[in-house]
Amino acid sequence: MTERTVFQSMSQKHVVSLGPRATVYEAACVMTGANCSSVLVMDPPDKLLGIVTERDLMTKVLAKGRNSQTTAVSDVMTPNPQCVPPEMPVSDAVVIMIERGFRHLPIVGPGAKILGVFSVRDALPREIGNAVSLAEFHEQVNDALG
Repeated sequence: MTERTVFQSMSQKHVVSLGPRATVYEAACVMTGANCSSVLVMDPPDKLLGIVTERDLMTKVLAKGRNSQTTAVSDVMTPNPQCVPPEMPVSDAVVIMIERGFRHLPIVGPGAKILGVFSVRDALPREIGNAVSLAEFHEQVNDALG
C-alpha cells in the first residue's frame, strides 16, 4: 500500500493565519475557532513569516506571565519555519519532526503557495512507527560515522 502524503493526510485543508501585529490572544481565539493547534504568521497577502503553536502560547506567554492581549504573535512565533512540499510522505515528515523537536510543518506548494499545516496528529500510528524506525536508523548511522 502506498503511503499517504502530508497533503493527503491533513485534517484541515485551509490556511489559518494572522498578520504579525495580531496579539497572542487573537491567535488563541483563531486557533480555538478553527479547532487547530497552530496559526501561521503571514505578511499579507502570502509571505510566511513564522508559526505560533499551542506550545508557544504555553511556554512563551502563560509560563512567563506575558499579557496575551498586548503581546504580538511576532514576539513569540518561530520565525522562518521549516516547510515541506505537499507530496512528501508522512513518515518522512514525522522523521523531521522527531529529529528537530517540533509538531507542525507548513506545507508549501508550487509558486511558494501555502497550502496548510501538517500536524503530527495527522499521522496514523503505522506512519509514526515507520518514522520512529527511520529516525532510529539515522541515529545509528550518525553514531557509526561519528
